[in-house]
Amino acid sequence: MQALKVLVADDEIGMRKGVQKVLKKAHFKLEKLDHEIRFEILEAEDGRQTIELLQKEPIDLLLLDYKMPEVSGLEVLEWIKKEKRDVTTIMITAYASLDVAVSATKNGAFDFLAKPFTPEELRTVVEKATRNLIAQREAKRLAEEKRKIRFQFLSVLAHELKAPIAAVESYLRLMQGRAAGEELKNYDHIISRSLIRLEGMRKLIFDLLDLTRIESGEKKRELRTIDLVPIAKNSIETLSVLASERDIEITLKAPESLKLTADHSELEIILNNLISNAIKYNKDHGKVEVILKESDSQVIIQVSDTGIGMTPEEQSRLFQEFVRIKNEQTRNVLGSGLGLSIVKKIAQLYNGTVSVKSEKNVGSTFTVALPIQQEQQVKE
Repeated sequence: MQALKVLVADDEIGMRKGVQKVLKKAHFKLEKLDHEIRFEILEAEDGRQTIELLQKEPIDLLLLDYKMPEVSGLEVLEWIKKEKRDVTTIMITAYASLDVAVSATKNGAFDFLAKPFTPEELRTVVEKATRNLIAQREAKRLAEEKRKIRFQFLSVLAHELKAPIAAVESYLRLMQGRAAGEELKNYDHIISRSLIRLEGMRKLIFDLLDLTRIESGEKKRELRTIDLVPIAKNSIETLSVLASERDIEITLKAPESLKLTADHSELEIILNNLISNAIKYNKDHGKVEVILKESDSQVIIQVSDTGIGMTPEEQSRLFQEFVRIKNEQTRNVLGSGLGLSIVKKIAQLYNGTVSVKSEKNVGSTFTVALPIQQEQQVKE
């Protein structure tokens, strides 16, 4: 149960006690909340005491009389607006007029309650104000959470781009200063390193675009019955050049055909990420095995390597965004830190799963399980 603090500001003691009696017994169950709302009541007999209590206590709801001695209800409202206090105000008055309503609304009053009012009328307006208060605070919390996530995202992105930009800049300055002489061939190595860094930045940008499209729901999905086997063969062929540079053998174990309802480009992303990782984090002369099979109405994609493997702690962080396993064995491996996060998000789009089993210095096996059928209409 959540308790909200209600301040009843009225110079009539009978009014304060009456409101307190009704609200002490009141409690609401609001949608999207798994607990009830009840109220703790405080009292103020004039405007000055109202402001003092607002300065001392975190008040949630204010039932504010329009006419009070010394400091009026409208002056209290002006003070709340000026001080930017997070309090929802209900004006209670026997002198309601259009001018009063306009003035109070301009200064932030949420609602009015005309004297005299019944207990039911009081409960109704307080429940309405409570719903608005809870909704506003939830919206504020979500906006703040979104702001923090955006800041963290941009901070990590800036950090990931900073290193390759600095590296390319330093290589260019070496060339500008003719550090290796006038012969162009003397700079082949740093030109090659610059191109590798630029390729890493290009991969980061493309991965970010994929991730953003998936998360925003703006990526157009074309679910149809497709055969996974030729997609896997194409991925292996595309990445075979990278594998041959380090004498890594890639094998495929799959039936002649394995069909499921899926988006062609999403399966390409999954396979390209898993196979390229199996190559990048492998040992020279190592092996990569790609297994495709059907099991319990699911298509299983399994990619194993004989690479450097991971500790249990490293595996626990693996599918988070911008997470790259950094140790002596991986320091020269370039990557965006987004590939496995994208694989996980795509698997989730299919109500599927992704998991990893790994042993340090032995190798890793990544397994993606996707239901064969999807709920959306299939295009044949």
